[in-house]
Amino acid sequence: MELLFFAVAFACGFSIYQLKLPPLIGFLMAGFILNLMGHQTTDLLTQLADLGVTILLFSIGLKLKVGNLVKPQVWGPATLHIVLSTAFFASLLLLLGAASLPLFSSLDTSSALLVGFAFSFSSTVFAVKVLEERGEMSALHGKIAIGILVMQDIFAVIFLAVSTGKMPNIWALGLLVALPLFRPIMFWVLNRSKHGELLPLFGFFFALVIGYHAFEFAGLKGDLGALIIGMMFAPHKKASELSKSLLNVKDILLVGFFLNIGLNANITPNALLVAVMLILVLPIKVMLYYLLTNFFRLRARTSLLSAFTLSNYSEFGLIVCAVAASTGLITSDWLAVVAIAVSITFVIASPLNKRANELYVKLEPWLLKFESDKRLEEELPVNLTDTKIVIFGMGRIGTGAYETIEASHPGKVAGIDIKPEVVDKHVKRNRRVLLADATDPDFWQRMNHSDVDMVMLAMPKHMQNIFALEQLRASGFSGRVSAIAYYPDQQRELEEMGVEFTYNFYLEAGSGFAEHVSQKIFNS
Repeated sequence: MELLFFAVAFACGFSIYQLKLPPLIGFLMAGFILNLMGHQTTDLLTQLADLGVTILLFSIGLKLKVGNLVKPQVWGPATLHIVLSTAFFASLLLLLGAASLPLFSSLDTSSALLVGFAFSFSSTVFAVKVLEERGEMSALHGKIAIGILVMQDIFAVIFLAVSTGKMPNIWALGLLVALPLFRPIMFWVLNRSKHGELLPLFGFFFALVIGYHAFEFAGLKGDLGALIIGMMFAPHKKASELSKSLLNVKDILLVGFFLNIGLNANITPNALLVAVMLILVLPIKVMLYYLLTNFFRLRARTSLLSAFTLSNYSEFGLIVCAVAASTGLITSDWLAVVAIAVSITFVIASPLNKRANELYVKLEPWLLKFESDKRLEEELPVNLTDTKIVIFGMGRIGTGAYETIEASHPGKVAGIDIKPEVVDKHVKRNRRVLLADATDPDFWQRMNHSDVDMVMLAMPKHMQNIFALEQLRASGFSGRVSAIAYYPDQQRELEEMGVEFTYNFYLEAGSGFAEHVSQKIFNS
């Protein structure tokens, strides 16, 4: 049966992808199609979905620094949004209940607050998938969105602990003491796991055994354990490599998660009607995200992209409502409402996020009227005076290009990267590397590139290079552009857009290696 499910998922995902939409929309559609055909989810599919979410939270932890959560621009909007959004949805539900509308009339004040609390969450799974596809997990708006989602997950865990009566036991204290003590040993094991098939197995072991099951044994939520264990590994130099080693497996498992949502939806006319009514007020939730993040001095674009990333209802709402239904606080019909609402908002939010930068450009004149005059350190203007060559993306390729050019043209090259930790590393090595987001339209307006002769696009995601190229041309840059690509079709696309030189990373890496070796031989 699972083979049929994944076959339908592939067919729907492939079809949707041909329309240049995210495949996850197709996976959701597959779940609904199978549901309408009379199929139900299976224990194996549910286990795969749960495993995918656990690995996802572990992967989030690998990229999450504790310092990001304690920043006011993260915990402030997260806390205020939970309170205000819950109050808004609860008030709306009670108002519709007073009108004797189906399902709403069954809610009293406490159950309305509970359902409102469920609808205040946004989807962690969806946000991470969208940000990873666009290569924006390390962008400021990506980190803000993920930070808010982690705060929401913490609120949800607290609620589940209180509502189910599942309180931490004595072993929780043991975990609190043992984990910091064993952290050096955990790091040693990670170092000794090297780079092969042992590395993803290491991730599974620590996410599921040390994270999920150890926390469950201690009376804590297992998914929270996977997140915390991931955060413990975040400062390690191999955290990024570990995350990449889990990427493909995690994506396959999450297909099961999206299928499960559609298969679990008990679609009835009343549930569908109520879900549509709640989807109509989703823009208010999104606007609240925008206003709150903007209030904490984030730029208009950062606030808007963060809000778009969070523009959905959450699978955590299903969990909250399932717990409430099991204790009789709400009827089981509300589970179907939440499942349908979550699914439809995923379908709406996917193309919305795909066009987020385009929409910002159109809305920018109006949004800037409400932007704070003060700037966070991460969003200060970028100075490129006297710079002749600019390299976007200071990973391995960008760093190699920087070193080569700096050797022959000292003081004329600058690197730009989206990750603060990458920038800090280069600055410590006396390289001129600046923190900025090349996909940010405002960046190109703030940057004076009149002295720049060449731009080199070496960012890891093809779409990042494409969008940066579009913004570069729109800003009036007339110099030479070179870019990296991973496949011949990507090279053709870049060349058709006016890129003078393209470098196929996979095809030309061998040539570079041979040239390097031959130089060593003939110079020795």
